Amino acid sequence: MLKLTFCLRRKPGLSLAEFQDYWLNRHGPLVRRLQPALGMARYVQVHRRDDDLGVGMAKVRGAPDPYDGVAELSWESEEAFRASGRTAEGREAGRLLLEDEAKFIDLANSPLWLNREQVIYAGRDA
Repeated sequence: MLKLTFCLRRKPGLSLAEFQDYWLNRHGPLVRRLQPALGMARYVQVHRRDDDLGVGMAKVRGAPDPYDGVAELSWESEEAFRASGRTAEGREAGRLLLEDEAKFIDLANSPLWLNREQVIYAGRDA
């Protein structure tokens, strides 16, 4: 499994609630619609909580400002990932996603990288 992790920071001028609403209710359905062209096996949005529990934990650890969310995109293999870039449909899907991301993500301050997940503990029943 190949995974793309994208740590998101919202565009200036958007509240956390506005950012998360757009990401979930506008961008999420777009990703779902484009999934066949992208060949993804999985897409997950991890939304930051903005409450005293999270803020307090970060403060105790001396952590930097948190990301507004994390997107996790997975493909069955590197070949499946590369294959989507070889088709006109896959390239167009990528273009549409980037165009939409530019509406709500501070792309220059939102790192992303390809990775391989190493599961250390997956629960008792896994």
